[in-house]
Amino acid sequence: MMNEKTIHVRGIDMNVEINGGENLPTIVFLHGFTGSTASWREVANLLKGKFRIVAVDLIGHGKSSIPENVDRYSMEEQVEDLEEMFAELSLDQFILVGYSMGGRVALAYTTHHSTRVSSLILESSSPGLKTKVEREERQVADRRLADRILTDGMPAFIDFWGNIPLFASQKTLSEEKQLTLRNERLSQSEVGLARSLRGIGTGSQSSYWECLGTIKLPVLLITGELDKKFVNISREMEKEFPYVRHETIENAGHAIHVEKLNTFATMIEEHILALKNRGGSL
Repeated sequence: MMNEKTIHVRGIDMNVEINGGENLPTIVFLHGFTGSTASWREVANLLKGKFRIVAVDLIGHGKSSIPENVDRYSMEEQVEDLEEMFAELSLDQFILVGYSMGGRVALAYTTHHSTRVSSLILESSSPGLKTKVEREERQVADRRLADRILTDGMPAFIDFWGNIPLFASQKTLSEEKQLTLRNERLSQSEVGLARSLRGIGTGSQSSYWECLGTIKLPVLLITGELDKKFVNISREMEKEFPYVRHETIENAGHAIHVEKLNTFATMIEEHILALKNRGGSL
């Protein structure tokens, strides 16, 4: 049974959805840009009874707060929000899963607070951009995109966002699934998305490439075969993590948990079972 909670941390409210009892191994899910706790409900249904699922609305998204100060969306601030929230929920040990933007946050959190994380699973994500020039160029692009959201309005932006090359493979999904995805995106706040882009866009965050070697826990990288950019990024990341496995899913694009739901859920379950068989703490 799904239990929705609002957790007050560091002056803001964070919305979470919790499925499953406290006696089960816990998996925490962090969504991507334009996503929410709803992004993980189908995955949660497939893992029901086996794991406790905690899905988080990152700030500016879903039902979590939309702070006025763009600096409040920075990676450093959001990492500390999560740390306080996990403490409030008494989540002392969990598997952390992040998709795209949520993967960047999950990686940053693990870099700073690895003691709570038993394993890190990154879906179609990155440690950020390596050079200052790349980050500055991306910041300009992110600001333009943020302005576009506020100028054009949510329906026009979502039409544009759903048609970028990154999501081309989602056109093969059923009409019902495409509509569900569109409605989740449309449910977001224009202001929340714009501030999120400015505060925690890929151009605004620090590079975590040099931190990968310090993460001494099992890492699973999941990418879609059709998402060449993130396949290549994950191949580079593979070389840096001490304990890592990279799986590329056939005929999938950026959002594997949407396009290949059953495969994604099975992969997470098998990864956690392998950890348990090796004597890992969950």
